[in-house]
Amino acid sequence: MSKIHAEHVFTSESVSEGHPDKVCDQISDAMLDACLAQDPESRVACETLVTTDLIVVSGEITTKAKPDWDAIARKVVAEIGYTDKNIGFSAEDCKVMMCIHSQSPDISQGVTAGAGLHKEQGAGDQGMMFGFASNETKELMPAPIMYAHKIVEELAHLRKSQPKKYKFLRPDAKSQVSIRYKGGKPVRVETIVVSHQHTPDMKREQLLALVKAVSKKVIPASLMKGNIAYHVNPTGSFVVGGPNGDTGLTGRKIIVDTYGGVGSHGGGAFSGKDPSKVDRSAAYMGRYIAKNIVASGLAEKCEVQLAYAIGIAQPLSINADTYSTGILEDDAMLEHIIRDVFDMTPAGIIKTLGLKNPSKNGWSYRNTAAYGHFGREGFPWEKTDKTAQLKKASAKYLKKK
Repeated sequence: MSKIHAEHVFTSESVSEGHPDKVCDQISDAMLDACLAQDPESRVACETLVTTDLIVVSGEITTKAKPDWDAIARKVVAEIGYTDKNIGFSAEDCKVMMCIHSQSPDISQGVTAGAGLHKEQGAGDQGMMFGFASNETKELMPAPIMYAHKIVEELAHLRKSQPKKYKFLRPDAKSQVSIRYKGGKPVRVETIVVSHQHTPDMKREQLLALVKAVSKKVIPASLMKGNIAYHVNPTGSFVVGGPNGDTGLTGRKIIVDTYGGVGSHGGGAFSGKDPSKVDRSAAYMGRYIAKNIVASGLAEKCEVQLAYAIGIAQPLSINADTYSTGILEDDAMLEHIIRDVFDMTPAGIIKTLGLKNPSKNGWSYRNTAAYGHFGREGFPWEKTDKTAQLKKASAKYLKKK
C-alpha cells in the first residue's frame, strides 16, 4: 500500500489547445463527434498528424454517417486560432488528406453483442485502465495538473476573447506547476513555467506580467505565498510554434490528459476512439468510481484499476488503493463495494455515462481533448451521484472504533 511522504515537491505540465499534439486530439475527437451525431453505433479509431500546412487523418471508421471530413478538420484549426497563413499552418491554406478504412471484422465480432464467442458486448481490447481522485482540490484532482491546466486555459481564453489586447499571443503554449506537499497536502506553489508562442514584436516582460496575473487568478491565494520562481519562455523566444514548429500526433499527451503523473496510467490514449474502446470508456469509468469514493468520504485519495480482455464483458480484475487514507478496514473490501454499485461491462459503462450520445447530453468528445479529460464540469464521469449508494454498501466494512 502506498505511503504518504512527510514532505515533497510534485510537478505536472499542461499544454494549450494550440499545441500540435492537442490540435490532433481535437481533430480526431471532432471526427468522432460528427460520426456519433449521425450514427450512435459508429466505430471510430481516428488518428491525426499535423505538420507544416498539412493535416493527415487516418484510421478505422465504420459508420453510416457522412460527415464533411475536410470541413471538420479546418473548422477545428480555425477555432483554435490558426488563421494566419504567414505562420506556416492555417485552416484555410493547409492541405487535408483522408486515409480511412473500416474496422477489422475480427475486432468487430468481439465488441458486437452476440457476434463473437460471448453473447454480451465485449471489451474492444485487452489492457488495464486507471481512475484517480483526491480531495486536495475542489475538483477532486491533483493540484499540480489542475492549476497547470487552468493557466494555459485562461491564457487561451484571453487570447481569443480580447484579440486586440493580446494580439502578441499565438495558439501554441505549455505550462508547468511545481507544488510542495506536507503530510500529503499541497501547501505552496514553488515554481511556475510557461512557454507561449508569440509574435516577433512581443517583449518578454509583457508575457511575464501576464503569466503572473493569470497564475494569481486561477490558483488559490493560500498556495501563492513566499517567493515563487517564474520561468517564462526560458529559451528567450518562441515565435515559430504550432504544427510548423513540431509535428503533432493524436494520443501523445496521455499524462496531460489524465492526472499529471500522479498515480498510474494504463498506457492507452483517449482521443479519436469511440466508447467501445475500453482504453477510453473504462478510464472514464475509473475516474467516475474513484471520484465518487472520495466524494462519499470513504477516502481522501483513491486510485482504481480495471483490467479487461478483448471480447470479454466483465473486468478481469478490480483494484482500489486509498493511499492509507481510507476509512474501511481494508482497501481490498472496496472491490466488493465497487462491484455492488457500478456496472463495469462495456455496455454498462456506455449506458451509465451516456457515451454514445454526447451531443444530446450537452457535451462533446472534442471538448475533452484540451485542458484535461478530468476535473472539468459538464462531463458525465465527473458526476458524484453514487455517494449515497457507496455509503450504504460500505457500512458493514467500516473500521471498528
